[in-house]
Amino acid sequence: MTTAPGAPGLAPRWTSSAKDGVGTALSPRSAVWFTHSHGILDEIYYPRVDQACTRDCGLIVTDGKPGGLFVEEKRGTVSRTRRLADGVPLFTITNTCERHGFRIDKKIVADPHFDCVLQHITLTTNPGVTGLRLFVLLAPHLVNGGSHNTGWVGAYKGRSMVFASGDGTCLAMACASGFLATSVGYVGASDGWQILQRQGSLQERFDRAEDGNIALVAEFDATAPALIAIGFGRKPEEAAFQAAASLAGGYQRAEDEYVANWRHWQRGLEPLDPPQSTGPHNFYRVSTAVMRCHESPRFPGGSIASLSIPWGASKGDDDLGGYHLVWPRDLAETAGAFLACGANADARRTLDYLRLIQEADGHWPQNVWLDGSAYWSGLQLDETAFPILLLDLAFRHGAVAETELGEYWPMVRSACAYIIANGPATGQDRWEENAGYTPATLAVEIAGLLAGADLADRLGRTAEAAFMRDTADAWNADIESWIYVSGTDLALRCGVAGYYLRIVADGDHDLAGAALHGRIAVRNRPADEACVPTDELVGADALALVRFGLRAAHDPRIRDTITVIDHLTKVDLPQGPVWHRYTNDGYGEHNDGRPFDGTGHGRAWPLLTGERAHYAIAADDPAGADALRITMERCASEGGLLPEQVWDADDLPEHELFRGRPSGSAMPLVWAHAEYVKLLRSLRDGAVFDLPPQTVRRYQVEAVAPRCRDWREAWRRSKIPAGQNLRVELSGPGVIHWTDDDWATIHEAPTTDVGLGLHAAELPSAALGAGRSLIFTWNLTEGGWRGRNFTVAIV
Repeated sequence: MTTAPGAPGLAPRWTSSAKDGVGTALSPRSAVWFTHSHGILDEIYYPRVDQACTRDCGLIVTDGKPGGLFVEEKRGTVSRTRRLADGVPLFTITNTCERHGFRIDKKIVADPHFDCVLQHITLTTNPGVTGLRLFVLLAPHLVNGGSHNTGWVGAYKGRSMVFASGDGTCLAMACASGFLATSVGYVGASDGWQILQRQGSLQERFDRAEDGNIALVAEFDATAPALIAIGFGRKPEEAAFQAAASLAGGYQRAEDEYVANWRHWQRGLEPLDPPQSTGPHNFYRVSTAVMRCHESPRFPGGSIASLSIPWGASKGDDDLGGYHLVWPRDLAETAGAFLACGANADARRTLDYLRLIQEADGHWPQNVWLDGSAYWSGLQLDETAFPILLLDLAFRHGAVAETELGEYWPMVRSACAYIIANGPATGQDRWEENAGYTPATLAVEIAGLLAGADLADRLGRTAEAAFMRDTADAWNADIESWIYVSGTDLALRCGVAGYYLRIVADGDHDLAGAALHGRIAVRNRPADEACVPTDELVGADALALVRFGLRAAHDPRIRDTITVIDHLTKVDLPQGPVWHRYTNDGYGEHNDGRPFDGTGHGRAWPLLTGERAHYAIAADDPAGADALRITMERCASEGGLLPEQVWDADDLPEHELFRGRPSGSAMPLVWAHAEYVKLLRSLRDGAVFDLPPQTVRRYQVEAVAPRCRDWREAWRRSKIPAGQNLRVELSGPGVIHWTDDDWATIHEAPTTDVGLGLHAAELPSAALGAGRSLIFTWNLTEGGWRGRNFTVAIV
């Protein structure tokens, strides 16, 4: 046995995140997912959609001569991807090399019966072109890592195969007609690319490469169509069996069943297909397929954010998660889109999955692996509120029956309790960056509390319902004091009275007013550029106040905010208007095209065009919304996938960056496809599909004002408006001792268990006039005296 030299190889890197296609078999037997871009197969995931096991798998064409013809498929050909049928993630890839007179046609499919991906490959040459040889080069990155893989040349029941193992998982690559030659090696030193580039054939062959960044290479017959299988298992023999069994069944059998399964699922969806297509794709069917592709059947309802790693070619093993993680926010948005397209069973699976991965204290982690184990540790309160809204939406659209609502009460109760105890300011905004008061989170929190209150009422839990509504009312009434500014230099420049801000730093309630005109550090900017004026930090998050029903679309404050948003974040691209997330955003490529590396320059997000289209529907502008729908479609890749961001500067061909086309960020972004599907439903209905009715009725129709204001030690008020009671919230039972005459008279108010893990007492401050004050402390039944007084002024 010959061991390859050059261990451990170059530091491993992932590959381009700009995918042309993603696919999986809708079969409980198959546990593989694939992606492709630049004409080649990229990551294959097994046995879960959050575990990437390969970097890429491409072809090399040579003439077999040292120093002779050497063409790497992904760099030396012009690639074209065509979708075989609407709503079916099956593609024909054509890679043409005019210079050397050949064309490669391939189709890629996940076998519905086996843990195996098949590639059907045909090499066609121009007249007079002979002697070309074909090699397949596979880079294993087993279980999200490329550093500690081992590869070897072997056989299974007499069939030549090449193998790799790492972190308890194995793969085997085989060819239906058999391999002519095989080798394994270390990337950058002894891998097949190095050998073929020098020699044109596998004159050097190595049988084994241990514990490193490795690549497998094999030559197969170029004179006839070939079928390559990559099988997976926990042992080499299992992986080999999966590959051999799939090859025995043949390509056509796998494709036919793959297509039939997808067509069956698509037939059950609402007919939301747009009347006119802006390209070769039906984007509705593409989007629904993308959404469905990202779920793992071993974790029903669990879907990752994207089968990609943003700027993957610059990322190594230290970026373990990429975007193949579950974000509860993205997952709830996707489930909402399933409801919009009539896939109620899919939405219900997601709702049940969310219920299972909820933490014991009621919140959901920032993101998780499919088994529910947390990856990052941030706290984003919108992610705790979204599942409540999802349940309400599912109930209103028939995915959950009224008789089943009681099953979800523990989830809702815990989530509402957590929001009340930890809100309204969030540890991170929806962009996972800053802490504080942000409209996108506030809107979801308040809407979630009202939806939770409705459920509580249905179940006869009127006390909890009243407490939730009182909290929502108090927070809703305070929004302008937290995040609205007027009379600033920016307002004067834009010709508006005022506007809502993207984020205001956290702190005691009354510090928010001072923080409105302070400074805040933008997390993805260089240290010397990070600190910016808070009252100049504006973004599309303010539209959430309309999307979730807290403010009317025609509210002058909203319309003024849109003027400022457009002034600072709107970009007019060839396909139409697209928006940045917010001013001074640094999450995107640098201006010279270098990938985001912790800092950069934020680019335009097609997702935000969809959100703006939903605002247009709320503002009675369906034509404007439909125009933005078309803009979203025009942001898609050749394969019909929506990226996280599109490049919005001058073309940089050397970095594959072209104005209006997908950047190096995640693609596809499932959240963007979900937003598009919901937009189609909203356009058909003439109303925003996921708009909560509770907020619209309470704050726009009935104009309910708060009855009291909340106070707890972790989030303190030092003043409240006249005419309001003060509700003091404690973690356990006790007695509030208070005075309104500097302790000349002492009153006692025992707390009540409100049923949400809190004990509260209302102090009758509504009877006090402006200029008076309440002073209070408390004695806990288990814990004793607080030992400190607190003062709240009546203003």
